[in-house]
Amino acid sequence: MALAQNRLAAAAWQKLRSKVGVRFTRFVVVAVASLATSEILLSVCNGVFHMTSTPAALISTFSGAAVSYVLSRWAWERKGRPDVLRETVPFWVISSMVWVILWLATKLGYHMASWLGYHHGIKHVLVVDLVYLAANVVTFALRFVIFHYVLFADRTTAARAAATGPDSVPPGTREAEAPGDVPAATAAEAAPSVTAKTPVAQPARADQS
Repeated sequence: MALAQNRLAAAAWQKLRSKVGVRFTRFVVVAVASLATSEILLSVCNGVFHMTSTPAALISTFSGAAVSYVLSRWAWERKGRPDVLRETVPFWVISSMVWVILWLATKLGYHMASWLGYHHGIKHVLVVDLVYLAANVVTFALRFVIFHYVLFADRTTAARAAATGPDSVPPGTREAEAPGDVPAATAAEAAPSVTAKTPVAQPARADQS
């Protein structure tokens, strides 16, 4: 039993040390920071300013998305100016779709709090925050898959793999010519020049007596 647990722990540790594991661990940090930002702003918009579900969800979700974008570039080791078409625009498109899910979850939380009789106060805020948290947990795995395999995918490695495929030709070389494409003169020059000497038959001489 202990041996099996040790093997499972070793396998889990090896997985965490892999490239995907490192990215996942960093994305957990990103998700926690983004979620904390969203939850705090949602609580303030709901409990302090008494906003309705739509503006509260809009402010909290996109504030958390801004934190997520900055930290996600750190998680996937992106440096320098971001690629607008490949990173920035797709990220905010994904964030917009996530916002729809979280907005619906926020509305559900507002309705659930009202059904429970919590129209205002700390209990109303807690119910909404719990529903919002559950929706974030659902979208967490989906966002990681999209970010790792699509948005922040290692295009250098993919391009290198495509360049070293079975149909590729290494730089500085050219494909070997097919035998039918070799000129006849070249083939003749390449062949060994061996001249076969055939003995010539001498005519028989008649004996003179």
